[in-house]
Amino acid sequence: MRILANVIASQAKLHAQFGGVEPGLARREHQKLIEPTIKKSLEETKVIPTELDAVAVTQGPGLAIALEVGIAKAKELAQQWEKPLLAVNHMEGHLLSAFAKDKQGEKGIDEPQFPALGLLVSGGHTELVLMEDFGSYELVGQTLDDAAGECFDKVARILGLGYPGGPALSKIAKAGNENAFHFPIPLRGTADFNFSFSGLKTAALYLSQELGDLSPEQKADFAASFEKAAVAHLVDKLAKAAAQLKPKMVLIGGGVINNRRLQEEIQKEMSHLQIPVHTPQGNDLLTDNAAMIGVAASFKFERGEFADLKSLERDPALSF
Repeated sequence: MRILANVIASQAKLHAQFGGVEPGLARREHQKLIEPTIKKSLEETKVIPTELDAVAVTQGPGLAIALEVGIAKAKELAQQWEKPLLAVNHMEGHLLSAFAKDKQGEKGIDEPQFPALGLLVSGGHTELVLMEDFGSYELVGQTLDDAAGECFDKVARILGLGYPGGPALSKIAKAGNENAFHFPIPLRGTADFNFSFSGLKTAALYLSQELGDLSPEQKADFAASFEKAAVAHLVDKLAKAAAQLKPKMVLIGGGVINNRRLQEEIQKEMSHLQIPVHTPQGNDLLTDNAAMIGVAASFKFERGEFADLKSLERDPALSF
């Protein structure tokens, strides 16, 4: 599916002062920005509403009050433009984001092979999804506690790196010694495909308390050592699932996939298993965005899976 526009209105700088997402502020900013963002998207694509096939919206999972704003606007536009409504799972958007093509119809995946195995790593979710076909998914692994992105952010906060902390942590980790400190790799001996990051987060907290004030060099070593363990945990579970489930391709998505080390380790491990890895083209398709929801919606449109305009409600805990 070609992406004609992908306008993103980020609130990261506003929430940084709170060290995380402040719900009331998120709602107000969503309400303020949604109309101009839609307007800008239509202007960029040079598409008028009558030329659209449908209106798509994220149903969940996510922050309830933010989902409500999007669903209310989508219902309004669907009625105004007399278009059918499509309700999309946010995580399905991440899963299918690697299928997105650019304006010229290039990049993306031309000939998908199933079954596929998806690794989705974001601030709120860490999941392994077996995909038999479009619309046919099985959640085969997930975090038992904290998500990987949440853990990265909390460790970054321990190091005084601010919010969002994951990118800042990965940046300083490049200059660090990954073997300077020992962090445990969670659940390495278990046979399932689940993840756990609470122990890693706790280990980071205890180590920081033991070390006291850290020099810039020590912070870089700390970040590199933590990143090494976190990435090893993600790749370990992906490799275990891939070896057992034998997918014909691997799809990766979610904001944490921006981590260069994680991408490299996934590619390396999957090459040993001779399984191709597909990554969304461009960072804008890894972080939360509307284009990936449009990609997932296009496949739902082909299947005729439309939402009821009156009964559709947000589902913050929506799962596969």
